Amino acid sequence: MKIHAFRGYRYGIGRVADVSPVVAPPYDQISPEQQRRLHEMDPHNIVRLTLPLAPSDGYAGARRALDQWVADGAWAREQRPAIYAYHQTYTVGGTPITRRGFVALGEVTPYARGEVLPHERTHAGPKRDRLALLEATGADIGLLFMLVEDPEARLARLIDPGGAPAVEARDLKGERHALWRITDEAAIAEVTRHLAARPVIIADGHHRYETAVDYATRNPAARRKLMGFFPLEGPGLTILPNHRLVHNVIDFDPARFLSRAAAWFDVAPLPDPLAFRPANRRLAVVAGEHAAVLTLRDDAFARIAWPAGTSPAWRALAVSILHEGLLRPLLDITDEKLDAKTHVDYTADQAEAVGLAREGKFQAAFLVAPTTPAELRAVVRGGELMPQKSTHFYPKLLDGLVFHRLGDAA
Repeated sequence: MKIHAFRGYRYGIGRVADVSPVVAPPYDQISPEQQRRLHEMDPHNIVRLTLPLAPSDGYAGARRALDQWVADGAWAREQRPAIYAYHQTYTVGGTPITRRGFVALGEVTPYARGEVLPHERTHAGPKRDRLALLEATGADIGLLFMLVEDPEARLARLIDPGGAPAVEARDLKGERHALWRITDEAAIAEVTRHLAARPVIIADGHHRYETAVDYATRNPAARRKLMGFFPLEGPGLTILPNHRLVHNVIDFDPARFLSRAAAWFDVAPLPDPLAFRPANRRLAVVAGEHAAVLTLRDDAFARIAWPAGTSPAWRALAVSILHEGLLRPLLDITDEKLDAKTHVDYTADQAEAVGLAREGKFQAAFLVAPTTPAELRAVVRGGELMPQKSTHFYPKLLDGLVFHRLGDAA
C-alpha cells in the first residue's frame, strides 16, 4: 500500500483542543436518534456533511455548509504535510485498552491488484449514496479503517510520538480519541517504506473504498483516500461478536427448532444466558423463556451442506456454523433474505440480545463467538469473503478529526 502525508483540514487549529462537539461516528453506525443528537451538538458537527437530517437538495447543502465552514475559518488547512498518529483508549469488560495507528492518504487500487483486501460483500445502494456525497462536496471526509500486518511491532514504535496530542475527543460512548501531527520527513519516509510492500485489509469502509476506486477512474486527482491504519496484531484490535436477532420466520416454534437442531448439535439447557461465553462450535439460542446451548458434534461438521469452494478456515468461523448449520437449513434464512434485511437484525451487546428475545420483541437471539484477528487473516489471505456481519470492530474511527479535499496541492 502506497501512502502519502497530507495537509489535512481540522477544526479550530491552534484554538480548540477538545473537538468532541464536531466529530461523529461513521455514517452507517449512526441511529436516527444519534443523528438528531449530533446535529444539535454543534453547528459545525461533521454529521451535517456525512448524514444531513433532510438533504432535500441531495448533498448540495452539504457542499454549501463545507464551503461556508472553510470560508469562516472554523475548519482550516494545515500549513505542513503530516501523517497523524491516532490513538483510541477505551474499555472492554472493565479493562482499559489503547489501540495505536495513524492516518494518511492511501492510494486506491482495484482489488485485483492485491494491495487492498476486502473481507465482506458490498451493496449498490450505499455506494450510490457515498458517490453522490463525494461528487457534491469534493471532500474526502469518511475515514476508512485498514489493518496492516506488523508482527514485529515496528509500526507501533514508528507512530508513537509522545507528548500532548494536537487534538482529542470523546465519542458518543465516552471512549477517548487523540490525534498527533507527525511532520518529520524522515519519520514519514520510514512509515511510508514500512507500508510500501504490505497489503492492507479493510476492516470498516468497504462501500466507501469501492466508491473511491470507481470515482478515481474518472477523476485521477481522487486516487488518494483518507485512511486510518492499525496493526493487525495490535493489543487494541477488539472484534466484538454480532449476535443474531431473528424475526419474521413463519411458524417458528422453539421446541421444534431445538428438536431438529439435535440432529447435528448437542443441546443442553442454559440457565443464565447473560453468563454464557460462546465458542466456535458452541453457541446459544434464547427464545422467550427457552434458552439452550448448542454444541456442534465433530461428526456433524463434515455433514453440513457447506457452500462450494469454501475453505476449512471459512467453515470454522462461528458465524459460518450458525448460518450453514442452523439458520439456512432449519429456518430457511437464505443469503437473499440476509441481503434484504427481512429476517435478521444484529447487536454486539449480549445483554441486549438476551433482553430483546426474552421480551418477545424478536423470535430468537443467537449468541455467537467473535471472529478473531487470526481467523480474519486466514480467510482474507485465502482470497475469500467472510459471511455477512462476521465482525464488529470496536471502537469505530471518528469522522471529523481531520479530512481531505480532493485535488488539493500538497
